[in-house]
Amino acid sequence: MNRVKRVIHAAPAQVFPYTGAGVTAAILDTGFAMHPDLERSLVCFKDFCGGQSMPYDDCGHGTHVAGCLCGNGICSGGLYSGVAPHCRIVAGKVLDEKGDGAIEDMIAGIRYVLDNRRLYQTRILNISVGINQIEEKAAQEELLSWLEEAWEAGIFVVVAAGNKGPKSGSLSLLGRGPYVVAVGCHDGKSFSDRCDLCENYSGRGTAGAAIRKPDLVAPGTDIISCHAGFRKKRIGGVLNPYTAKSGSSMAVPAVCGAAALLWEKYPLLSNSQIKRRLLGSAQDLGEAPEKQGWGMLNVAAALAD
Repeated sequence: MNRVKRVIHAAPAQVFPYTGAGVTAAILDTGFAMHPDLERSLVCFKDFCGGQSMPYDDCGHGTHVAGCLCGNGICSGGLYSGVAPHCRIVAGKVLDEKGDGAIEDMIAGIRYVLDNRRLYQTRILNISVGINQIEEKAAQEELLSWLEEAWEAGIFVVVAAGNKGPKSGSLSLLGRGPYVVAVGCHDGKSFSDRCDLCENYSGRGTAGAAIRKPDLVAPGTDIISCHAGFRKKRIGGVLNPYTAKSGSSMAVPAVCGAAALLWEKYPLLSNSQIKRRLLGSAQDLGEAPEKQGWGMLNVAAALAD
C-alpha cells in the first residue's frame, strides 16, 4: 500500500489533513476479520452467506480489500495503511470461503446497504467482484437495477473491472453501465520487466463505445494489505499481519478511499460530483481508453481547490 499511495498521489503529506473521518463505506465481499489495523473501523457486520453474527473472513479477500481502503497500518508503523485510514466500514459477507457467491446474496447485501444508509451514514459501496456472465437474464437485470438504485440514492458505487482481459469487451458485467465507477488495474511505471502485471489481464471496455470504460485505473499488482490469517502473539505483537494480492479487486478500494477523502473535505458534494472530480483529475497514461478509462487515479489533484 505504500507503493499504491505513491502512485496515486495519496501519501499522508499529499492528502493532509484528510483521512476519511466521518465517512462510511460498505464493502460487500468475503467478510471481515478483526485485524489490528481494522479494529476501530467496523461499525456493522452482516453475514448473508452463513448467518453468523460475529465478524469473520474465511477467504481473506474482503479483509485485504478493507485494509487497502481504511487500514490504519498499526502493524507496520503506518507503511501499509489504507488510502482513508479513518473511514468507517459496514461489512457484508456475500461470498464464501472460495470467493464464490449467489446473486441473491449480493442483491440482499445491496438492499441492506440501501435500507441502512442513513443509520450508518453510508456514502460509498465497494464491490471488488468481477462478474462476466449471469445465465439467468432476470437475475442479471435485477442485480443491475439494484446497483442503479443505489447510485440514484446518492451512494458512490465502485466495482472491479474484472480480470478477464485483455480482450476487448472483457469488462465485468457490473461495470458496464453509467451508474457505477468501474476500476481497472494498472501499475503505472512501478515495474518494467514483468509479464504478469495486472494491466495485462484487467478487464477492458469496448473500443469506440459511447461510455468510456473502465472509468479509472489504480495499482493492482502484489498489493500488500491486511491478512485475515494473522495471529496475535502471547507476549504482544502480531504474526503474519500482511499478505500480497493482485487484481482489479485491489484497485477498487483505492478509488473508494479517494471518495472518502473528498467527502470529508467537501461533504455537500453529490456522488456524481465526486465521480466528475475523480475522472477529471485522473492522469493520462497514454493508453487506449478501453484500457485506462480516463487514466490513473490522482487523489491529490482531485482534492485540490
